[in-house]
Amino acid sequence: MNQVSPPVAPPELESRRTRSQQVARSVLGGVLVLLGLFTLRDFLPALAWAVIFAIATWPLYGRAKRRWPPGRHNLLLPLLFTAMIALVFLIPISLIAFEAAREAQGVLAWVEHARQAGVPVPGWVHRLPIESDAAASWWQQHLATPDDASDLFASIRAGGNLRMTRQLGSQVAHRSTLFAFSIITLFFLFREGEAVIGQMLVASRRAFGARGERIGRQMVASVHGTVDGLVLVGLGEGLLLGIAYAIAGAPHPTLFGVLTAVAAMIPFCAVLAIGLASALVLAQGSTAAAIVLFVFGMVVVFASDHFVRPVLIGGATKLPFLWVLLGILGGVEAWGLLGLFLGPAIMAALILLWREWTAPAAELQEA
Repeated sequence: MNQVSPPVAPPELESRRTRSQQVARSVLGGVLVLLGLFTLRDFLPALAWAVIFAIATWPLYGRAKRRWPPGRHNLLLPLLFTAMIALVFLIPISLIAFEAAREAQGVLAWVEHARQAGVPVPGWVHRLPIESDAAASWWQQHLATPDDASDLFASIRAGGNLRMTRQLGSQVAHRSTLFAFSIITLFFLFREGEAVIGQMLVASRRAFGARGERIGRQMVASVHGTVDGLVLVGLGEGLLLGIAYAIAGAPHPTLFGVLTAVAAMIPFCAVLAIGLASALVLAQGSTAAAIVLFVFGMVVVFASDHFVRPVLIGGATKLPFLWVLLGILGGVEAWGLLGLFLGPAIMAALILLWREWTAPAAELQEA
């Protein structure tokens, strides 16, 4: 019995069918990506932080992995690095929380005493270098008598404190969940990092060619440069100024050092912590120490923001520091703290694209 072969479609019809299938697959892939992003929308910042942590520490992790090759299950080294990164954040946060809890009771007791007995004008107000008489007059009118002090602190009520505590507790629980998710994701990135890097390289080549891989490497380099220029320099500023706080006699120098290190990760924001510490030293009556502390802090901030950071960040990303600064400040405005790293990475990719588009044709062919 003769078998009838299926009809063969004309080449034009087959080509049209192939194109329609490609379009359908592209549409389906785009819809699935959008659905995935919508599903994970609340966890996208946590995923982004995990990726940034992994990129920033991957060179160190790679050296450790070459020195101590992983065993059969490949668990110990990823777990060790994940725990180290978690402690980098948990130790300062725990220190700040401990100091805040220790001071909260004293602050509330002082407020209650002020409402009942008033607060007399302290001696350091009269020693202020400027506007001492105006400050003493304001204090006398608003804090010296129980009635005036009670009116000023009328907004501090038990019910308001309870609502504020509940809101704070809710925010702490939400942030803690995102942080835990970031740490868990970071562990799997360390464990499967080489496979993920290989897949990303294949995907970038297929989607964008060699240019896509160059852009990806430039963005990774910008993250490394930003970590060195912001985080490490910020920690250095916090250490130097923490020692200066202790020498000048500022209250809680360790806590202020930690706050300065965190604030210094954003350019020019360390000035706020330095100004507050200097004001507290001035309030204790040490005018000379306060002035020296403020001047020393400004010198440290100026040197860090104008000399050290441009070399570290600009050298890694090959960007002028103006674009680095715009990327950092614009990123913080658009993305929050995550923008500290996303902003420079986006600027680095844009500048690379601009340089390639404006480069002579011969240079593009060589690249």
